[in-house]
Amino acid sequence: MPNALAREKSPYLLQHADNPVHWLPWGEAAFAQARAQQKPIFLSIGYSTCHWCHVMAHESFEDPDVAAVLNEHFVAIKVDREERPDVDKVYMAYVQSLTGHGGWPLSAWLTPELKPFYGGTYFPPADRHGRAGFPAILQAIALGWRNERDKLVAEANRVIEVLKSHHEESAKSRAPDSQLADGTLREAAGAALTRGFQHLYESFDATNGGFGGAPKFPRASNLSFLFRLAALQGPQSDVGAEAVKLAAATLRAMARGGIHDHVGGGYHRYSVDEAWFVPHFEKMLYDQAQIAVNCLEAKQATGDERFGWMARDIFDYVRRDVTSPAGGFFTAEDADSENGGLPASGGTEDRGRRTQGALGHAEGAFYVWTAAELRAVLGGGFAFLAAHFGVEENGNVAAHLDPHGEFTGKNILVQRRSLAETAGQFALTPEEANDRLLAALARLRDVRARRPRPQLDDKVLTANNGLMISALARGSQVLGGRSLLAGDGTPGVDESPASRLLREAIRAAEFVQRELYDPSRGVLFRAWREGRGLNEGFAEDYAFFIQGLLDLYEASFELRWLQWAERLQGKMDELFWDRHGGYFNSAAGDPSIVLRLKDDYDGAEPAPSSVAAMNLLRLGAALNHSGFRQRGVDCIDAFRAQWTRAPHAMPQMLCALELALEPPRHVVLAGDARAEDFRALAAVLHERLGPRRTILAVTGDADRAWWAARAPWMAEMHARGGRATAYVCEEFACQAPATEPEALRTALT
Repeated sequence: MPNALAREKSPYLLQHADNPVHWLPWGEAAFAQARAQQKPIFLSIGYSTCHWCHVMAHESFEDPDVAAVLNEHFVAIKVDREERPDVDKVYMAYVQSLTGHGGWPLSAWLTPELKPFYGGTYFPPADRHGRAGFPAILQAIALGWRNERDKLVAEANRVIEVLKSHHEESAKSRAPDSQLADGTLREAAGAALTRGFQHLYESFDATNGGFGGAPKFPRASNLSFLFRLAALQGPQSDVGAEAVKLAAATLRAMARGGIHDHVGGGYHRYSVDEAWFVPHFEKMLYDQAQIAVNCLEAKQATGDERFGWMARDIFDYVRRDVTSPAGGFFTAEDADSENGGLPASGGTEDRGRRTQGALGHAEGAFYVWTAAELRAVLGGGFAFLAAHFGVEENGNVAAHLDPHGEFTGKNILVQRRSLAETAGQFALTPEEANDRLLAALARLRDVRARRPRPQLDDKVLTANNGLMISALARGSQVLGGRSLLAGDGTPGVDESPASRLLREAIRAAEFVQRELYDPSRGVLFRAWREGRGLNEGFAEDYAFFIQGLLDLYEASFELRWLQWAERLQGKMDELFWDRHGGYFNSAAGDPSIVLRLKDDYDGAEPAPSSVAAMNLLRLGAALNHSGFRQRGVDCIDAFRAQWTRAPHAMPQMLCALELALEPPRHVVLAGDARAEDFRALAAVLHERLGPRRTILAVTGDADRAWWAARAPWMAEMHARGGRATAYVCEEFACQAPATEPEALRTALT
């Protein structure tokens, strides 16, 4: 009989609805049961595409004997970390302080008052290698709760006080204590930028690309920092050229590696080895969005069209496999899938709940190939593809990279040589080799589509959609092509690639506005799946989505997006701003959150405060709003202790320093945003990597009236002689108007 999770919408919670464990969702009903029965809480946190979450579920939570112990001695609560990142952050902070590391599944034992007294991550089903198994730990904690409850409660109280004290001391040390005028922030920033670059330079893997050793993650904020540093120093300077070199080499290595899905596009979560070869196969939307932006900046920095191809590869994957019919973007695809079996129907309705097929699940089963499978699909084209992608008859994954034997006899496609080298081996021109490669990959994609697919986490998260909107909007600027959007945002008859990307960004923003926004209260909601979820948005939802709206305005020049960004920033400040500076992850007033925290690390996703600092500075410059600008500076300064001590911990925050320290730069475009001459001028602004500029537009009388109240200096900026005109301004002094792309290029140098 299903447990209480069967009534939930989260794909992760639904995966556990048939467990014999009497799971309850996070909420007052579960807390009240723990208080009434005076039982400790066992809290398990994960997400639907988490491989080790699946492993622990199969080994322990599906075991009736383990479930009996949990049900007798504990109140068991399941949390989807993607629905409740605030809950996850509290108990992850505890587990990291207790064990020195973290991860998912996160396992924590709490008092009925929600205070933790023991925790960890994955626990095996039996004692092994001197480490207690999950059943033994459950029995020991149950015994301790029965005989020494006071000690456990005291420990829980002590832990919370220590975490609170650490947070309060950290917040005091971050309190803004300087202004731009006194130069101390500028001096600290210069030192941090230098040390941040030095850290990446020294940790760069010259053989494989990326930073450090295995496991290797595509931490996008590192590359964002390198590109911004190059923009500040100049891409041709010694430091700028080296920064571009490190970032571009990393992206090229990722594109060659097994972390890149060569058949279907997009990137897997990380590689278990240092060479980007054997990936952890889950695909996260937030990775796709951020890596796409890295690729776009690489194209701007190098002029190399291959980086444009890499961005298009990601956009094609997102469009095909993780876009909802209504326009929002789904969250992730699983690493695991069934080994063989009948083809899946392909509908998203079949992918929302994990099932255990007769043939079992294995990580990467959807993505890997035997040589025999490839030969059967490609026939005479097999030798070409095998040479290019390192296919071996007995599989190409060494045993030490496959501890569970899931890839025995299988091949992970990884580019072992350049296309020119493969073309030479088969006496083909580069064009012929490229056509042959694309045809082979298309054939593999068709065949693979008939395999059982990995589970799709079809939640739509506001934060992740904000990141993807940014990527698409910026893609429409950088990847070229005419934009034929009509005034209402609908595409013209002859839609260009750039217009398509912009249209997809607009559809996603409109989805969030329609489904995840309450205009009467001005608040965002966190998640949508078969309807809006109950949880209101967290700091990351506001920060990432506001960033998306700002990028969308600069791509579309529709005032509605800038106006909404301004309103949402005010709401974010109201809900999450800490008087010591920076943003709490969660709003005040939730009694189930025993500790409000602020992120000070830019990891797989940047910290909300890092993105918000940039948003505030952009809004301040765009709207001539000194309050937003000062809050942006205060937000940066609030984390000064962290980014001066360990600048590599907050590379995204370092990116915001550019706008805080450099003079304001504006480009105002006047004219009809739908016209070809207007779009030609706009395209020049994104041809190359350079200093950040606030891009505004006066496209008609309504625009002009709105801007006149906020930036009176724009009032006289008109299209000259009926032609689209660009005004390049620095510190509110403008150069001569430009009506030709070449004149604008000159003005920008």
